[in-house]
Order: sequence, then structure tokens, then C-alpha cells
Amino acid sequence: MREATIAAVDEGIGSIRELSMIVIMAGLPGTGKSTLAQALARRLSGSVLDKDIIRAALFQPAHVEYSLVQDDFCQEIMLQTAAYLQDKDAEHCVLLDGRTFSRRYQRQRVIEFCSQVRTDWAVLECVCGEQTALGRLTEALTVKTHLAANRTPELYREIREAWEPIDEPKLIIDTDANIDSCVDQALRYLTTK
Repeated sequence: MREATIAAVDEGIGSIRELSMIVIMAGLPGTGKSTLAQALARRLSGSVLDKDIIRAALFQPAHVEYSLVQDDFCQEIMLQTAAYLQDKDAEHCVLLDGRTFSRRYQRQRVIEFCSQVRTDWAVLECVCGEQTALGRLTEALTVKTHLAANRTPELYREIREAWEPIDEPKLIIDTDANIDSCVDQALRYLTTK
């Protein structure tokens, strides 16, 4: 089945359905994780679970903290939802978005969970030039297109300084490139994992 899936990617076929895994979308704020996750979900007929959307659904604005504790809580909801989706459809790809996964324990928790529920996992690390990321963040703040009010150039710098390197196998995707190219690169990686 993997050969057929790889051939489908190489031939540019629009949708791939036989890819069951949980994908960690890692990267600094503004590096294109959400854009890539949404585009991949369309091609994979998968689901994007976004921490910021989940937080907004669970907590009224007065109770939104942007704390590690609340982020970890929302990540657990994401993982339980991923397991539910994969239990209902064994060939479902779930992309975890809305978190930078900048700390080892955050990634390790996902990997541990995948082991518990017996599903594959992958890490896609999105990168881009600093000016690109800061421009994206500034634009989103200006037009208020992002749910997380703390998603600022200052947050980008804070997370960059505290970033814990990703030791797990991963694909680094430069999102300064065309989105179709990024998607094709990710699909090639995911289908051979």
C-alpha cells in the first residue's frame, strides 16, 4: 500500500487516504504550521486539531490564561480527540496544530500517547526567515485573524530563545517556499515514514 501511496504523491494525485498517524506540527509562531496543516489535511482527507480553537471552545475569554498548564490541558484534549477519530477511522491522519512543540516534554507526551494507542507519529518542523515570520505575526495582529491574543513578535522571540532542539526524526520544511511545494515535500516524507 505504501508504494501506491508514494506513487500517488509523485503523480500529483489530489487526495491520499491510507495514512494513519498523528503528526506534530512544530515550529516557532508565524512559521506557517497552520497553513501547512490545513493544506495537508485537505490532501490527506485528515483532521487538524488546533489548540487555540480548542481553548476558545472550552474557556470563556476571562478564563484564557496562555499558560503552560492550560496549553498542556488542551494538548491532552487534542490527543484524546485524535484517538477517538482514529478509533472511528483506522486510516485517519490527525495533525496537531496551534502549539509550537518547542519543549521536549510536549513532543514526548505525544510520542508516548501514540505508543499507548498504537499509532504512528511524525514530526514536521516548519521554519522560515525571521522577517517572514514576524511579518505574518504582525499582519495577523493587525487584521485580528488569529484566536491567540498572545501570538506576537515578542512571543516569537521568547520561544526562539527557549527552544529545545527536536531530537526525534523529523522533516524540516521551509515555508518561505510555495505552499504546494511544502505540501508535496511533507507528503513524500509522511508516506515513507
